[in-house]
Amino acid sequence: MDNDQLKKIIEGALLAAGRSLDIGQLQGLFDLDQMPPKDQLLAVLDDIGNDCRGRGYELKLTGSGYRFQVCQELAPWINRLWDEKPKKYSRALLETLALIAYRQPLTRGDIEEIRGVSVSSEIIKTLLEREWVRVVGHRDVPGRPALYATTREFLDYFSLKSLEQLPALNDFRDIDSLDPELSLDMADRGGDTTDQEQFSEEPGEPAVEDDQSIVVANADDNGITQH
Repeated sequence: MDNDQLKKIIEGALLAAGRSLDIGQLQGLFDLDQMPPKDQLLAVLDDIGNDCRGRGYELKLTGSGYRFQVCQELAPWINRLWDEKPKKYSRALLETLALIAYRQPLTRGDIEEIRGVSVSSEIIKTLLEREWVRVVGHRDVPGRPALYATTREFLDYFSLKSLEQLPALNDFRDIDSLDPELSLDMADRGGDTTDQEQFSEEPGEPAVEDDQSIVVANADDNGITQH
């Protein structure tokens, strides 16, 4: 199969899927006798990425594979397509998520010790329901507390290929600097009322709006765990 035809198939598949597709999934689109080799697929994906330059969308490599998404800088305009207000997450939730991302695996007690305040069950529940974190084991101490780590869904949501792409801690002075890293895909705009709530652990703490880049396609979230 020539590269032009292969490019059309890959572009169509990525648009239809509305989620990240890895090389194996892309190869699975073809019969065995027509399956393109990995190097040909990578070359075609590179061409597609180059074709997107200067456009309103881009080809992004995340933890689960490749996907199309609207360029982050266009979010203030694209978000006006929906009537719903952006999700809001409290500082406490973002601090908890950041600690898990940078110091994983760690327990709820570890987080409370670092933050100096208790972590509400609602925050842990929200992170688990969003599939941004998962239980990867239990510490061998009395009570056997759960150890939490991030997932591939976390990488996909924040448009990261791996944890190595997280900004260095000295690149921002406080948790509010994480806000521009937030991204929201179109499926989340489809009426998930639970996540529209403002989760606040401590009275009076500000919420951070989730109003950044949007994935081009309307498909359901697909959480895939890491490690």
